[in-house]
Amino acid sequence: MSDWVDVIPVVDFEPGTSQVVDVDDITVVVFNVDGEFFALEDLCSHDDSDLSSGFLHGDQIECPRHGARFCVRTGAALTPPAYEPVARIATRVHDGIVQIRDGRWD
Repeated sequence: MSDWVDVIPVVDFEPGTSQVVDVDDITVVVFNVDGEFFALEDLCSHDDSDLSSGFLHGDQIECPRHGARFCVRTGAALTPPAYEPVARIATRVHDGIVQIRDGRWD
């Protein structure tokens, strides 16, 4: 069994957007930032809100609940009220499909 999970074809994944996928009961949000793909656990480290319904500003996602921002490239918390990072998940493009690495949280 492959460790990689298909998310969406690259041609269907517009820059500045995100896609949500569930892997082993964990919700992951995958971002397209100017043609580069990044994935984070879909969970704000401040209050456990879903980040996928937040606002993407370049390579930062803003939590819709309290406005904390996280770097989608690294998962780092960038602004209060969040101080802890969110889990980053490995991504790749394989045969034109954006994939995330199942169970390989950084």
